[in-house]
Amino acid sequence: MAPIKRSAQLAPLSREHHEGLLLSWKIRQGLARAIDAKRISAYLQWFWETELADHFRREEAAFHPVLPGAPLLARMQEEHEEIEGLIHVDAQIPDADLLGEIAQKVTDHIRFEERELFPWIEAQLGDEKLTALQAIVDRAKGADCPAWTDDFWTNSR
Repeated sequence: MAPIKRSAQLAPLSREHHEGLLLSWKIRQGLARAIDAKRISAYLQWFWETELADHFRREEAAFHPVLPGAPLLARMQEEHEEIEGLIHVDAQIPDADLLGEIAQKVTDHIRFEERELFPWIEAQLGDEKLTALQAIVDRAKGADCPAWTDDFWTNSR
């Protein structure tokens, strides 16, 4: 499949989607290497707190006000809530099957946004309205965010 051409205004979210796909890949690698679910879950919780929760909130804040009631946005919201709920369950009881389910749901959700939602938003809003959303979409990375050091997906130690 050819790469998707994304508007400059939504490109930051698409780049973050790449990080989300890497999250899913890392979870799957950890599961394939029989890494303890607690280690994988710790990474998932870190990623949620440092990346994914903010990403979800920015998408919701950017798109709902300008396209209220849109069915594709309702689907986005439902999937955000489902993924968040599963991540919170995993925080309480880390489980390999649940981690696999989360990895698949994150992947499927990103594919939906990239292939259906974002092209639709770009067509609905056009450059001028998309540019008005830029301040919400853009995100400054926190310099104080600690790096993750347990590379369980490459090293089983």
